[in-house]
Amino acid sequence: MRHVNMDQDRPRVIAITGSGSFLGSHLVGLLEDSPRVAKIISLDLKVPSTAGEKTHHFDIDLTARDVEDTMARLLREEAADTVVHLAFHHSPSHRPDDSHYLESVGTMYVLNACRRTQVRQFILWSQTLLYGASAKNPCFLEESKPLCANTSESYFRDKMQAERDALEFGRPGSGRVVQILRTAPIVGPNVDNFITGYLGQNTVQTVLGFDPLWQFLHESDAVAAFKRAIDVDTSGIFNIAGSGVLPLSKVIRLLGRRKLPLTRPLTRLTLGALWAARRHALPPAFVDYLQYSCVGDSDQARNILGFVPIFSSQEAVVDLGAAQSLRDVQLLSETPA
Repeated sequence: MRHVNMDQDRPRVIAITGSGSFLGSHLVGLLEDSPRVAKIISLDLKVPSTAGEKTHHFDIDLTARDVEDTMARLLREEAADTVVHLAFHHSPSHRPDDSHYLESVGTMYVLNACRRTQVRQFILWSQTLLYGASAKNPCFLEESKPLCANTSESYFRDKMQAERDALEFGRPGSGRVVQILRTAPIVGPNVDNFITGYLGQNTVQTVLGFDPLWQFLHESDAVAAFKRAIDVDTSGIFNIAGSGVLPLSKVIRLLGRRKLPLTRPLTRLTLGALWAARRHALPPAFVDYLQYSCVGDSDQARNILGFVPIFSSQEAVVDLGAAQSLRDVQLLSETPA
């Protein structure tokens, strides 16, 4: 861990890519209420619903070829000292080339723009899923463990490249603070991603004979973690997760769903068919996570960032379940007799 001195009394100017997303818009809302933040630079094609007097919005497309020059000019003119990079897909895409240009190439453009300005703190959203699910994994994965997710899946590959580029930006001697927040799967009443889609099925596919441990992060804790990172001037990689773990079977039971145990080949075949038909949010490359555990150790976030989640993994699932049950009731009431 490296500590870089930043003027704690100086009003902060925070730029956020992906500011129109769930994470981005809620982080904007928190920063609007922070006395330490003088200005928020919103960088997205969608204006955050929480934007207030402090927020200056600019339409930014990270896949545009001139975006590096545009961002460098904006960051310089607005005197941004921190960039929170949240412009990543929350679910795998059927258009991997588009994802690559947004997440991998887009991150390169953002970092190059930061190099040309006075940005001294860079915070990147990543995920614990990048460790990969494996029978060789220890009970809890520390941040020093190599990332071993299946790179044939662009959802993993592009995020891993973004991490490498961010670490190079903050290499020792650069005078920059770089923080990578690897979040456990984010769930909650307002989140709609591939994990909530998979767990929201009436019948949930599992691998016969296996019951891996899962962990989760409540949506409100996810936003709070990024706010906390902004306030801490120490570089590092941090696993962000709710306390505790749950067997996948218990997760399904808590959500009031039924599990459908299948052999691994049949599970992969089923996921692939549903994915190809665009009827499922879980690509076949994720079958490993239905068989083996991938659980991050969040001690470093507690000890260095001082981040303590309010919700446990189980409480996050229960909150998700309440929202899903309400939606199920509404769908039933809307179905013609």
